[in-house]
Formats: sequence, structure tokens, C-alpha cells
Amino acid sequence: MTLPLRPVSTVGALADALRTRVLSGEIEPGTPLPEQELAASYGVARPTVREALAVLVHEGLLRRERNRSAYVPEVTIEDLDDLMYVRRPLEDLMARAVTGRRVPEAEAALARMDGLPVTAPWSAMVAEHMALHEALIEAVGSPRLERLYGALAAETRLGLVRLREVYPDREVLVREHRELLDAIANGPEDAARAAVARHLAHSWGDPAHR
Repeated sequence: MTLPLRPVSTVGALADALRTRVLSGEIEPGTPLPEQELAASYGVARPTVREALAVLVHEGLLRRERNRSAYVPEVTIEDLDDLMYVRRPLEDLMARAVTGRRVPEAEAALARMDGLPVTAPWSAMVAEHMALHEALIEAVGSPRLERLYGALAAETRLGLVRLREVYPDREVLVREHRELLDAIANGPEDAARAAVARHLAHSWGDPAHR
């Protein structure tokens, strides 16, 4: 059942509503999003729908092809393997640079994650999960590292949708990230780097989690 949109910015509100549905897994990969149906469902004009979809296409959360409705792209296991192949060295650079420090923005993201009610949509977990890892990357102070990491953001967010099946108990996800932040803060560097590698492998690469 769709909810009425706030009139502040109809395009922005619709984009937010669709983003939440995508990142909560409600709209599954490959599902077409016809403009006319969305317009009727949300009670808005088709140009509004078109603009909202364009926002999500720009973010990489939707894909649009010629003569086809926008849809959520599939992130396959092979895609995730390749994504981790690229993310691991970037996060290893982060661990080298940030070991021995607490990152307040990452700690705040973890606190927000821990404070989410059980009724919160999975998209809220995705948002705080991303905020935590992005805060660690930003703490390095390298604009180029941030740009490289940012280029992976859309696929990472879509990949995180799959984790809702891996972590039915959200407290486990919170605990794993607490352990990660503690390992980085407490060091030494080798232990922090190993913790980052384990964290990525455990969440994404363990066959039991597929």
C-alpha cells in the first residue's frame, strides 16, 4: 500500500519512496517500473515520475534502456565477487591510514544503525551501513580514494539489499561493525587490516552467505 507524498518536493518525495522500496528489496531486480502505473499508484503526473526515475537512474539504482521501462539491475554473485575484488584494496588502504583512530562519523552511523527500530525498512540499514564505511574512507583524507570508492556506491548499495537474507537478526550486523571499528581503533595495523579483510570476506564472500 503506497503512502501519500509530502508536498515539499513531489519529485524528491517520489524518488525517496522508490529508493526505499528498491533498497528494502520490495522492488526486485528486473521488475519493470512503467511510468503510467507509477503515476496512477502515487497520484502524480507522468513527468514527475519521469524525473524521479531519472534521479534513481543517475544514482545507479535503476537502469533504463531504449524502448523499455526503468528497472532495478541484477547484482549477481559474480558481480559481488568482482566488486569485492576492487573494494578490498581500497579498504585496506583505509585500514593502513586510519588504524589507531576513532572516526566519530563512523561511530555515529553505527549508533544510528543500532537505534533503528525492528520495524525500520532494510533501506535504513543500507543507508547507515554505507554511511559507516564511507566515513572510514573519508577519514583517510584522500579525495582520489573517495572518488574511487564513490564510483562503487550504487553497486554496493544494491549488493547490500541481498544481505537482508543473511542478517535476519540485525543485531548481528551491528555487532560485526562494532568489532570492525574497535579493531581499527585499537590496532595494531596488521590486526586492523586483517579485521577489514575478514569483515568483507564474511559479509560478501562466504559461500554460506549466498
